Amino acid sequence: MKRLFALAVLAAVVAGPSLADAQAYGRPVLGFGQDSYQGRRGAGQVPLSRVLQTIAARHPGRHLNTTTGEAGGRPAYYVQWQLENGRVVVFVVDAESGQILGRQGG
Repeated sequence: MKRLFALAVLAAVVAGPSLADAQAYGRPVLGFGQDSYQGRRGAGQVPLSRVLQTIAARHPGRHLNTTTGEAGGRPAYYVQWQLENGRVVVFVVDAESGQILGRQGG
């Protein structure tokens, strides 16, 4: 039991400085909020906030979650959105142009 506690303390001490460094440089440590996507956004990519505004203007509802990936070899946002009728849709948005490429579900 003491050995397990010692290992946990050692892991916390080792991880502590790297977590502090990540926070100091503005990189997200935990969570997947909008700020974390802004921090990872590459040059020439549309901010997630603008993508969410575009979706909201065309499809009233609320933002649930966003992940990043590729669509057709290009960087893309996968935006999970709940429509006013309660149905959930995933919009595939080109991260460089902000254009909605498609939707899944709903």
